[in-house]
Amino acid sequence: MADPILKVALRALASGTVAGITTAATAAAAGKREDNSYAAPINATSHIVWGDKAAAQDAPSLKYTLTGFLLNHASAVFWAMFYEKLFGRRRRVPGASDSLVRPLLGAAAVSAGAYLTDYYLVPKRFTPGYEKRLSGQSMTAIYGMLALGLVAYDLFDAAHPRRKAT
Repeated sequence: MADPILKVALRALASGTVAGITTAATAAAAGKREDNSYAAPINATSHIVWGDKAAAQDAPSLKYTLTGFLLNHASAVFWAMFYEKLFGRRRRVPGASDSLVRPLLGAAAVSAGAYLTDYYLVPKRFTPGYEKRLSGQSMTAIYGMLALGLVAYDLFDAAHPRRKAT
């Protein structure tokens, strides 16, 4: 059997990737709607590396957009580690309840924890930066999509159970 930490890390890489893509897509759509720029909110995330100048960038670029996307992705995988370790449905033991309540509530709790950490615990330099370009309503959607992205594999697994080999 593989190392349990490695198994959690691989699951977190998968669910974190889904969460990273869903949050980036949500931020980009909100940026287009609110600021007429898909790239602006993603660029703003790169303020962690490039300073506040990044938040003023509207055009897509390798420097700002790629950096912002990668930072967002890394953050999503980080939060997915907590989700997978504490709430992931794929870690259930045979015979345990197949309820989705725990994973759904867990994903919501991890997303809320991410928001609190991002905007109340870390220095401003390390906030996601979305707040520099997007409304509170869009921020809520982004963190909602973080939760949905974290739990997506568990929802898919519940809808498409694997058949046991006979």
